[in-house]
Amino acid sequence: MHIHCLQHISFENPGYIKVWAQQNHHNITYTYFFEDNFVLPDLKNIDALIIMGGNMNVDEEEKFRWLRKEKKLIKAAINARKKVIGICLGAQLIAAALGCNVYPGSQKEIGFYPVQFTDGALNHPLFNHFKNLYTVFHWHGDTFDLPANAQLIASSAICKHQAFLIGNNVMGFQFHFEMNETIINDMIKHDGHELEEDGKYIQSQQQLSKGYQHLKQNQKDIFTLLDKFFA
Repeated sequence: MHIHCLQHISFENPGYIKVWAQQNHHNITYTYFFEDNFVLPDLKNIDALIIMGGNMNVDEEEKFRWLRKEKKLIKAAINARKKVIGICLGAQLIAAALGCNVYPGSQKEIGFYPVQFTDGALNHPLFNHFKNLYTVFHWHGDTFDLPANAQLIASSAICKHQAFLIGNNVMGFQFHFEMNETIINDMIKHDGHELEEDGKYIQSQQQLSKGYQHLKQNQKDIFTLLDKFFA
């Protein structure tokens, strides 16, 4: 299988998704939007699209000129019934590409916090291996309206639309369970000033490091999810 990854920030790579792809002998290629000579894929040559996170907003098209092209590509991939997964900014871009509003949430959510899966998700073949409450890593300030025909999969205390599923081809996650310690440490290094902001759902660096204990379980569960999604 040929997976293509849209990566917006140099250090926000697919993490555990990349490990899963390598272990299962799938080909994974990249568009690096942080490089001047980025190349968009020909959808005819790929089976799946993974859309990563980033610290930009979906509507910053004047600053990040590639955003308009990226949203068109995402919509085309969905219309072509490719497998599509969006994470954090990636989920917001799916929503925007499908005509939904993306806007600031009530509060930023940064750190390891639980999400609650819906009853429908817990009874769905893709998600029935998850348990409530489920702790995952978050780093976001924006949220989005749920796309038409999307099934809500999970919510958190301050963000209702944490995960959604459209048919069996498109998944969006506001949270990160692809993360490993290296990526989180790089996020802290580059954007750690956000940890100093006031907010009920912003953890300190010390609290974040204590949350690393959840990453092993996240890896196990995302591997199972990917096995099912791409079966």
